Amino acid sequence: MDKLISLFVFSALSQVVVSHVPTETSFRANIELVSGHSRIFSGERAHLRCSIPDVHRSNWTYLWFRGSEELSHAGGELKLWDTKVQESGKYYCQGTRNTKVGKIRTQQSVPVELKVDGGWAILQVPRHPQLVGSTLEVTCRVRGNPRLEEIILYKDGVEVMRQNGHKPDFYLTNLSLEDLGVYSCRASWDVRRQTLSVISAGAHVQILEVLSQPILEIIPNYDTQLKRMKLICHVQYNAPAPAPPIDFYFYKNNRRLGPATSDNYNVVKQTPGLYSCKARVPQLGLSKSSEPKNFGQIRVFRLASATDDFPPAASLPTSPNLSSHQPIQFTPVKSTPSQAPPLKTSQAVPTTLLTTDQVFNSATTQDQANPSEESGDMSGDSQESGDMSGDSADSL
Repeated sequence: MDKLISLFVFSALSQVVVSHVPTETSFRANIELVSGHSRIFSGERAHLRCSIPDVHRSNWTYLWFRGSEELSHAGGELKLWDTKVQESGKYYCQGTRNTKVGKIRTQQSVPVELKVDGGWAILQVPRHPQLVGSTLEVTCRVRGNPRLEEIILYKDGVEVMRQNGHKPDFYLTNLSLEDLGVYSCRASWDVRRQTLSVISAGAHVQILEVLSQPILEIIPNYDTQLKRMKLICHVQYNAPAPAPPIDFYFYKNNRRLGPATSDNYNVVKQTPGLYSCKARVPQLGLSKSSEPKNFGQIRVFRLASATDDFPPAASLPTSPNLSSHQPIQFTPVKSTPSQAPPLKTSQAVPTTLLTTDQVFNSATTQDQANPSEESGDMSGDSQESGDMSGDSADSL
């Protein structure tokens, strides 16, 4: 009886353990288009390969998908012969294998898009985004490879280049962000004293900056006990491998908070101010700064002082008891008989209330005449000690 109970308990525990075994591994399948370009003519072939980054080299079975449709193929390579337009789409692959605890699967691969064109002309462009400053190569192909007389390259419907048909390749050097767009080509050739001309479908060309403009993120109350916050400098770095190192700088009120760091974050004392960050790649001569970000500051408008320069209109009485940084207060005043002579119709009425434009212009003029003592150099020549992460004391 005891043996039967033990077997029953062991069987129940085995079912519990098996039910909690994950059915998906941390591996992600990799898919590769071996045949080259992702845009081909109908009737041509395409060759795709799937691999699993498994150091143990386990025996995997492969699953193939076009969109959400699973294909009837189980090998590590997928070859499409005599392709049809209907076979266009995004292709995925996934690995699966049997284990002692059941069948497990890898994560699906990143998709590869295959475009099968049934027309007469194709503009083949790179599958991956191009970088600013690099050279773009595109090829205008015509079905049947006739002897072409002339080829024209268009960007967003506007002619970019024109050349004879002996050179179907176009080269755009020193790319900039203005070069991204939809490209197409027109090819013409002669057949039996007739000129034939065909135009390709549009192909999108993506262009990225090597270093994008940083975006500063401020996380307040990161350390509540020490009253510190976290600054994160988000940037997109697209340099090809091996990429040179990138340095990060953080600023408060245009003053640098400590030396450069290879980390894109810094923990500083949580105080009001205008914060920003800079990303710099010395080996490539690249440097980009974020837009300043206000934290905890309240803008206060002040009244104009007697030294402010206004256009000569009516004389403006001044209030000697009003501080230059005192908030504006409007107090109702009882009207009293005026001893001034009667006003003419063209004479401006004296008043102690300034218009919104006068207050704003006054504040701007005063700030330009008396710059803040805390202003620094964004190039990083001046440093503000005390706001560095670590054990250093905060002086702000």
